[in-house]
Amino acid sequence: MNLSNVKLQFALTALGASLATGIAILSYQDHKRRIRAEALKKEVSLIPKTTRNIHLNGEVAFDESLIKEQLARNIAFLGEEGVEKLRKSFVIIVGIGGVGSWAALMLIRSGVSHIRIIDFDQVTLSSLNRHAVATHSDVGTPKVIALQKHLKEIAPWAKVEPIIELFTKESATKLLSGDANFIVDAIDNIDTKLFLLKYCHDKKLPIISSMGAGAKADPSRIQMSDISITIEDPLARTVRRRLKKMGVDSGITVVYSTEKPNVKLLPLEENKVQNAGDYATLPDFRSRILPVLGTIPAIFGMSIATYIVTKIAGHHIEPLPNKNRDGLYSRMHRDLLNRERRNNKEEAIPLDAREVGYIFEEIWRGKSAISGSVEKPAIVKWHKDQPLNPQNCVVMTKKEADTHDKLTVNPEEYYSPDIVNLVNARFQEEKDISNFR
Repeated sequence: MNLSNVKLQFALTALGASLATGIAILSYQDHKRRIRAEALKKEVSLIPKTTRNIHLNGEVAFDESLIKEQLARNIAFLGEEGVEKLRKSFVIIVGIGGVGSWAALMLIRSGVSHIRIIDFDQVTLSSLNRHAVATHSDVGTPKVIALQKHLKEIAPWAKVEPIIELFTKESATKLLSGDANFIVDAIDNIDTKLFLLKYCHDKKLPIISSMGAGAKADPSRIQMSDISITIEDPLARTVRRRLKKMGVDSGITVVYSTEKPNVKLLPLEENKVQNAGDYATLPDFRSRILPVLGTIPAIFGMSIATYIVTKIAGHHIEPLPNKNRDGLYSRMHRDLLNRERRNNKEEAIPLDAREVGYIFEEIWRGKSAISGSVEKPAIVKWHKDQPLNPQNCVVMTKKEADTHDKLTVNPEEYYSPDIVNLVNARFQEEKDISNFR
């Protein structure tokens, strides 16, 4: 046998040995996985089925090694210490619809071991398009009970407190008790939402809030920021402005969408129009249905869960502020400066681009006061002989602004009463809000 044949034989032998070793290792690992999987199934099968009681009757012991294996990917990402913080954390979620159920699901999957879920409503067939876990068998069941049942199947060691109750001013102290690490606002009703946000702000309770997920379809427009710098979202605008009147300017993180809604509330049946309030779920709740694409509330809920998980675990993230409109504000600022130079010989104006953005977005909702158009917006003084400030600035189209600049009479004499009333109402609204700054 020559040397080359010997080398070939050795190489083939080594290759065969390597393959045999690899197969043996893989077989052993597969065998161990099977054993552990069977053990996990056995553990889960021993856990009693969740009842409909609001309070759990006892804790279920669970193998620590199995818990760590289930959370292995989170441990790899956040570290042992980060996941341990999650496992010791407590989160309260108010509102267990499309957004809240997804937030709860991902918090439990991420390792949070104690959550309190609060909602008065039941699972319906129409809610199955967006609820995180509900199935046909859950229809008619309180949402919190349905969610508790499914969450306990995912993480039997977790403490899930289902509270079948409407969140109100009277129940706030009781429902938010327990020194939660985070509170999630996933409430639909605007007045209740505002009270919850104000309550948490005043009590310095960490809270993150969901704005409008209905009537939206573009996931690329979903943003996370402080309530003070949200744009476009009609619900966020209302919440922001009403919170200012309540003395809250900032300090509340929200998830929202900059997408302009292009669908409307579904109409009531003709025989219900006269007494629409009678068909609301509860007094002061919306009686008409807002179309919802089920994927968007899911993204809102998962965004909220991600924010909470990273915050608690100490994994720093910095949500990027929305900059889609910065260029527009700068252009409008330059245009306003040029108008003041041309009309009043002013070389500077007392407003910066950020304040121009505030006037455009907050006071005038991004629309012309004259026509309601959103095309080629410009800002002009309403009364030429008065100072340039938010209570004397109006949004118009460029063409309308050019016409306004040439007026030789007071605007009240030129424009229709409807336009004058709108302008006066917006100025008064801004004056009221400015008292809280």
